[in-house]
Amino acid sequence: MSESPTPQPGGSSPISTNPGESGNANLIYILYLVGVVAGVTTLVGVIMAYMAKNEAPDWLRSHYRNQIHIFWKAILYSIIGVVLSVVLVGLLVLLVTFIWYVVRTIKGMQALSKGEPYSNPDSWGF
Repeated sequence: MSESPTPQPGGSSPISTNPGESGNANLIYILYLVGVVAGVTTLVGVIMAYMAKNEAPDWLRSHYRNQIHIFWKAILYSIIGVVLSVVLVGLLVLLVTFIWYVVRTIKGMQALSKGEPYSNPDSWGF
């Protein structure tokens, strides 16, 4: 006997490819975390977020905006860190970027699991 997955807030499954369901945003967050080890999944995730953002309800759109912002800001912070690594400060910038990336992704997953919009997805901080 196989049990069906527990529905998420909004009546969607935990993982989905339907842009209007929270499971799609959850899948993108998972791709982002896997991207720490295999970077290409992050690229797949941001493409999925761009494709889904216009078809989602407002509360879910905030998660897609957050995911897009995570991607581009992590790229920017990483470039700054690599450039500054010449003077060794960049290693600290890269470490903070890694922590920021993981924290932002996990905060997004937590808000998504509660069925809440991501608060301030345009923020540059945690």
